[in-house]
Amino acid sequence: METIRIDIINPKAKKLLKGLADLNLIKINKEKYKSEFSALLKKIRAKSNEEISLDEITKEVEQVRKSRYEK
Repeated sequence: METIRIDIINPKAKKLLKGLADLNLIKINKEKYKSEFSALLKKIRAKSNEEISLDEITKEVEQVRKSRYEK
């Protein structure tokens, strides 16, 4: 499977893509979540004076997972 990003200029192209999806020839995924996450990340980083390291993020994620699975 190959993934490509397409910018739709003409609304007729969107109809064609939906038709291909209805025939199960392609699958349409929206990138809405990715852009929402990026906006949230920018908002969090704007409030901090220092950058969060990958290790700090990993530790926080592990703590949250641990607390969820202990219940």
